[in-house]
Amino acid sequence: MKEVYEFLKKCGTYYLATVDGDQPRVRPFGTIDLFEDKLYIQTGKVKEVSKQLQANPKAEICAFGEGVWVRIECKLIRDDRIEPKTHMLDNYPDLKAMYSAEDENTEVLYMSEAKATFASFTEPARVVEF
Repeated sequence: MKEVYEFLKKCGTYYLATVDGDQPRVRPFGTIDLFEDKLYIQTGKVKEVSKQLQANPKAEICAFGEGVWVRIECKLIRDDRIEPKTHMLDNYPDLKAMYSAEDENTEVLYMSEAKATFASFTEPARVVEF
C-alpha cells in the first residue's frame, strides 16, 4: 500500500473513474493521504463525483509516471470522522481555503478491497492488494 501511496503522490495528478448510471465519468484528482493504514482521497460532498460514489462506491484510479502506470480497482468508502479530514487538510494546506474538517461539505474516502496493478512496456505487470 505504501508503494501505491508513494507512486500517486509522486505523480501528483491521477485520474478517478466512477459510474453515473450506465455512463463512466473520469476526472483528474490530486489528493492522496495515508492515514491509519488506509489510502484516502478528498472531494466535496456537493460534487457529482461524491454523489456517484455514494450510489456506487466502485471506482478505478489510473496514474502514469516515468514509464510506469498503475491502475487501482477499489471501493471508495466515506469516512465522516474529523481525524482523517484534519490529516488530509494538514497535508494539503492549500485546500483549507475551500474546505474545513468541520464543515458539512468536506469528504474523505478510503480505498477498500483495492487491487493495484503496476505495468509498463518493459516489465511484467505486478499486483498489490490492500
